Amino acid sequence: MITAEIMDLLDASIVNVAGPDLEKSLGAGPVGLQWVIGGYALTLGAGLIVGGRLGDRYGRRRMFLIGLAAFTASSLLCAIAPNIESLIAFRLLQGTAGAMLLPQGLGLLRENFSGPELTRVFAIFGPVLGLGGIIGPVLGGFLIEGDFFGLGWRSVFLINLPIGIAALIVAAKFVPDKAGSRTVRVDITGATLIVASCALLVLPLNQGQEDGWPLWTWLSMAASAIGFALFALQQRRTAAAGREPLVAPALLRKPAFTVGLGGIALFFGGLIGTQLVLTLYLQIGRQFTAGEAGLGNLPLAVGTAIGGAVSGAFLANRLGRGVLQIGPLGQLAGAAVLWFELDGLDSATFSIWDIVPGMTLAGIGAGMVIAALFSFILAAVDDHEIGSASGVLTAVQAVGGSVGVAVFGSVFFDQVKTGDFTTGFHHALIVQAGLLMAFLAITFLLPKKSRPDDEQHGITPEASLDSDAEHLTV
Repeated sequence: MITAEIMDLLDASIVNVAGPDLEKSLGAGPVGLQWVIGGYALTLGAGLIVGGRLGDRYGRRRMFLIGLAAFTASSLLCAIAPNIESLIAFRLLQGTAGAMLLPQGLGLLRENFSGPELTRVFAIFGPVLGLGGIIGPVLGGFLIEGDFFGLGWRSVFLINLPIGIAALIVAAKFVPDKAGSRTVRVDITGATLIVASCALLVLPLNQGQEDGWPLWTWLSMAASAIGFALFALQQRRTAAAGREPLVAPALLRKPAFTVGLGGIALFFGGLIGTQLVLTLYLQIGRQFTAGEAGLGNLPLAVGTAIGGAVSGAFLANRLGRGVLQIGPLGQLAGAAVLWFELDGLDSATFSIWDIVPGMTLAGIGAGMVIAALFSFILAAVDDHEIGSASGVLTAVQAVGGSVGVAVFGSVFFDQVKTGDFTTGFHHALIVQAGLLMAFLAITFLLPKKSRPDDEQHGITPEASLDSDAEHLTV
């Protein structure tokens, strides 16, 4: 389970350092790069809830094997893509396969472990999954710079083949088979609405800056808002008719939960967007190699690990939601330090050490939030709704990251055209500051205390009855 899940999550960030190589190899421009990175997160997020439902209906083991096989095959397609258009299409397909795979792993753990044993499993599983986002750019940089067998950027996808095939063999032999329930219905109408709404939002954000923000971009974003509203209405009508919706309408009637959805989108949109801009700045603005740019993410990763450890160990329990307010303040302080560090740089002698303090401080603040955010939002929902709520939050996290890639990429590349890379980074920091301030305001509407650990792990009697608990976010 760990191998398959970390391979899935790794691919969300491993391509961040491939920009210059994709430009040389496939002629990828800024928009193409944003789609290669953000497109994966878009289809992953839009398909997560449907993927969980398919596991309920057809059996989690079967869907796990299908998702893993599809993910491995789509990785091969990405590796042999002849042009940027094909690579974008294959990345969208890879994200869809990931959406089929990701919910099943957690669900299979729920089916095969219980009580204190499940708690111990999650104690291993959670930190390992967290490594996916941290080592993605580092591993990607190592593979691209190593240029093994002359493969260049293609190796970041080919590495999934031996891992995926080995995981398939082991899973086919050892993962227990438990039949799904054919009484579960997959809400195709709801799925279509949510996928279309997400696409209508991300498409103009990726293309708008390049095309000069024509009328169609604004119409598309307006259509996206209408689509999300129609989705909420359709889910209520589906439930009222006695059918099974993708999202329990009761969740959307909880103010703290709906506010939390906005908080998730704001926080992860800013975090993932800023990480992308950091990598682009190091490679394009400071001429770092892919390997150097990957290692340049380490101060941020180390800070995130420190902040998460401190938050998870004692701050979250002692301060309640206060940790969600200290965290963004730490990120804002890190952004301010980074701003002045960038202003005082000497281009001729620049090294990553020049911006380590600001990056580390920002990482500590981010880690404090990441360690506690989902728990506090889940405190607003009832026990039997935890599984469904977790699936929605995870999907919003992925889509928010895709929007962040589009927005921050457009802001940065707007200045890159003039050759002013530092101003591009400054503008990205301004956008991040705005998102963090909005997130900070939202935290005051969240519950004061998070749920007890045993309820978050879904091992209370009530939660164990929930058929959607495979979405549980660690």
